[in-house]
Amino acid sequence: MAHISKVKFLGYTFYRWKGKCRLRIHKKSINKMKQKLKELTKRSNGWGNEYRILKLKQYIMGWLNYYKLADMKVILKRTDEWLRRRIRAIYWKQWKKVKTRYKMIKKYNIPEWKVHEFANCRKGIWRSTIMLNSVLTNKEIVNLGYMTMTDYYSKICEN
Repeated sequence: MAHISKVKFLGYTFYRWKGKCRLRIHKKSINKMKQKLKELTKRSNGWGNEYRILKLKQYIMGWLNYYKLADMKVILKRTDEWLRRRIRAIYWKQWKKVKTRYKMIKKYNIPEWKVHEFANCRKGIWRSTIMLNSVLTNKEIVNLGYMTMTDYYSKICEN
């Protein structure tokens, strides 16, 4: 016998809210999901963008369909932010040269001085992705074909 909050069953854990028993995802399951997303968005795996998009969609849809009974809006929102930053890092690494960065950033109707500043940035990849928020916005990432976990969860949500 154990307290309801200490039980892990099929990746779920339980909690009480307003007198009812509710489901949430266990921490180990969340960590496994993040590890898998990390593996799928590795910058050095040599996959093309189309293949990466396909694999991410398959994994996200499968994972969310399995855990759709759980309450996880906040977790998915934070995971989406982290995942979008990893996607921006992938594109920043693909635009290796300053010339390529300049050409790609210029497509997004940014002022010339800002394009020059972004393209010549010498910060690391992870740090540069913060600045890429204005270029590769959330809408732009969705237009590229990537799926957001929160949108898909809201479509299939049981709660």
